[in-house]
Amino acid sequence: MYYIPDNNRYLQMQYNRCGNSGLKLPAISAGLYQHFGNDNSFSNCKEILCKAFDLGITHFDLANNYGNPAGSSEEIAGRIINSEFRSHRDELIISTKAGYDMWEGPYGEWGSKKYMVASLNQSLKRLKLDYVDIFYSHRFDPETPLEETMGALDLIVRQGKALYIGISNYDAEKSAKAIEILKQLGTPCLIHQPSYSIYNRHIENGLQAVLDKEGVGSIVFQPLQRGALTNAYFTGIQPEKAQQLSNWGITEERIAKSKKLDEIAKKRGQTLAQMAIAWTLRGGKVTSVLCGSSNVNQLLENVGALRNPDFSNEELAAIDEISL
Repeated sequence: MYYIPDNNRYLQMQYNRCGNSGLKLPAISAGLYQHFGNDNSFSNCKEILCKAFDLGITHFDLANNYGNPAGSSEEIAGRIINSEFRSHRDELIISTKAGYDMWEGPYGEWGSKKYMVASLNQSLKRLKLDYVDIFYSHRFDPETPLEETMGALDLIVRQGKALYIGISNYDAEKSAKAIEILKQLGTPCLIHQPSYSIYNRHIENGLQAVLDKEGVGSIVFQPLQRGALTNAYFTGIQPEKAQQLSNWGITEERIAKSKKLDEIAKKRGQTLAQMAIAWTLRGGKVTSVLCGSSNVNQLLENVGALRNPDFSNEELAAIDEISL
């Protein structure tokens, strides 16, 4: 059956202006990193994206290497976009990235013009699109001049293959340099995509100040800290998974903190995950938060975070006391 979007979809979502640009993004965007690959159910992926659009989520975020195998997330998204959203393409923001290992040889990762341009060409084929709305340098390349990487982004916009460009996983110093280079080239940096959560506040140590000063938006990933800010581990960590989870920052000590945070969330009428998502958006410094969903119920829970987005000073202080 052909998908017909909800007529009230734009009444259900908050949209925030991205930096000094004319573009607005939904407060919650759909991250297609996990649960979108050849080892996932195509029908479930389609159901998630269609429901996301019904809820007013207009932004689908990808990267060249997402999915198992790498590239499969773009292929799946492309199939869905071209079947279910063909007549709604101009209502969507589609983003992708290049920077991490994608193919063999010296031109298959990092930030050279060769890699960046070739990668986007491949992404467009997988997505079956003429252009993406946002294209990112996924990580800083210490061996390629920043001028070359930013020049590649500028070229891509001038070629019409992307409308806007962004950077991801750049620290404050490198971000400031990249933003300045792009400004001189005449293709301003639209957005920065860093990790951010109650347990991971690195962007508060300089990066947010750079973005505010330069009028660059931000969209954050891992707001749930790989599940540490959910109730997934409240019954304990399985011994055989303890080492791997520890490498991700999920420890018994942190879970004990999460249980205390959960008490604050309950008083707010939220799950811990909902409170963690809402927390990243507090104060209006973050444009959008990327949330992955394994099914429609999880998607609905994530969007439910917007029903109570405000925090009292007492709540923020209590969260800080537990988590810092």
